Amino acid sequence: MRNLVLQKPSEVTVTGVRSSLSYVWESIRLPVIAPLLRLAIILCSVMSVMLFLERVYMALVIMCVRLLGKEKYTKYKLDAMKEDREHKHSSYPIVLVQIPMYNEREVYKLSIGAACGLSWPSDCLIVQVLDDSTNEVLRELVELECKKWIGKGVKVEYETRNNRNGYKSGALKEGLEKQYVRDCEFVAIFDADFQPDKDFLFRTIPYLLENPELGLVQARWKFVNANECLMTRLQEMSLDYHFSVEQEEVNIVQFMQLKPNPNEYVGTAGVWRIQAINDAGGWKDRTTVEDMDLAVRASLKGWKFVFVGDLTVRNELPSTFKAYRYQQHRWSCGPANLFRKMTKEIIHCERVSIFKRIHVIYAFFFVRKIVAHWVTFFFYCIVIPTSVLVPEIKLTKPIAIYIPATITILNAVCTPRSLHLLVFWILFENVMSLHRTKAAIIGLLEVNRVNEWVVTEKLGNTVRQKNTSKASKKVRSCIGDSRQNSRPRADNGDVYVILCNLRPTLWERSFLRISITSSRSILHNGIWICGDIRNKLELEDIRPKPEIHSCSIGLSAP
Repeated sequence: MRNLVLQKPSEVTVTGVRSSLSYVWESIRLPVIAPLLRLAIILCSVMSVMLFLERVYMALVIMCVRLLGKEKYTKYKLDAMKEDREHKHSSYPIVLVQIPMYNEREVYKLSIGAACGLSWPSDCLIVQVLDDSTNEVLRELVELECKKWIGKGVKVEYETRNNRNGYKSGALKEGLEKQYVRDCEFVAIFDADFQPDKDFLFRTIPYLLENPELGLVQARWKFVNANECLMTRLQEMSLDYHFSVEQEEVNIVQFMQLKPNPNEYVGTAGVWRIQAINDAGGWKDRTTVEDMDLAVRASLKGWKFVFVGDLTVRNELPSTFKAYRYQQHRWSCGPANLFRKMTKEIIHCERVSIFKRIHVIYAFFFVRKIVAHWVTFFFYCIVIPTSVLVPEIKLTKPIAIYIPATITILNAVCTPRSLHLLVFWILFENVMSLHRTKAAIIGLLEVNRVNEWVVTEKLGNTVRQKNTSKASKKVRSCIGDSRQNSRPRADNGDVYVILCNLRPTLWERSFLRISITSSRSILHNGIWICGDIRNKLELEDIRPKPEIHSCSIGLSAP
């Protein structure tokens, strides 16, 4: 009693508040929190097992191919075409190359130059620059670049619009409606930062010529700035898994005729058969993932796709956290929104079997586009930390440790040169799981920012080459620099995770320390490694400001 009297009023108040909070927590822990947490663990465990089985299945498929020989599971075997200068070019199909762009000041010369430099008979190649830029000066520069290549004998068509209806999909759709496109049989599409090699068409068109059932040939991405900073290295690890496993797996099961071919056309670095585009209903602007929309509709129409893994096209990764976050919002929100719009269409598609329809809905959309994001955030960043506060909840090691560890290893092994960054990749994915989960929910509910389109900033090789000598020795040291201004902000969820970490003893469940530490990284470690190195490279004066556009681009049902 004497100690209580001698305490300062502020200390008494804090003690009283602490006692009240402790009393409230003990009152609701068993009757309310424990049952809800137990239900959440069951749901998350089911989703975790679903994702685990999907990852293991794809890994086994790829492993069999590597052991038995890829050629045994390659349906489309072709000899590369060779350009014969003396041969009549009438035997070559007319190919259209589309380059959609929007205020791409830093990279427009790279993409136009690479497209115009493709090795293909000049009278059978049309380069179509679809410029939706709002900057009049930049429009003039792009037009001058087109005229320069026209003077060199390349047929270049410079197209602009008075509006930006449909954004990229709208530009591509209107481009295919031009009179001079009617004689074109195939269309190659490259985003403004993509630079194909000269022999790109000679390594893709033969597939389409000799296999009339093929609607698309997709090439792999090669990142020119993967070594720019730690964040780009981590992005490379995630995208390498997509191309090395998910895309390759589609080729194999297509050969084995186990399921339809909803190959995820990635919007660029691919060659479409124009007939396949028209048969699928053309480009639609109902979501922000018009590429995936078209690919799924074409696959349901019976068209086949092929992924050429040894054919790469150079492109650029977002090197600021802000740009990457907006890109991931679009890539996570769009598929979820497309899932909402296409479910009925897939169910009622009589062209494919019930088993194949279930596969598209379950594996392609639900597991890979929804569950993959939700498990990482809800289970590993919310449920597991909360279970520390409720000792009555029993969380087994296979669910908390072994399954996520297996999934992580299967994802990271596709980029051997970055295996030493595995821990940082885990922390980075935990950070991004919040943004991806939020975006997926927005897409499913079709609310708020569902149609938001943020132009990803690009710098191009020219700018990067000027700073290579100056920045090459400083990239490692500037990660996490206090002067960076593009860091993600911490929120209340971060504080909650830290409180879970402060809980003493952990009720002798020491194996949870791994998951808890990973979750806590959302506040500190994950944010620290996502630093923007641009201030160190002194590029503020040339960095374009991202432009956000949000309007009604397809709220109608399919």
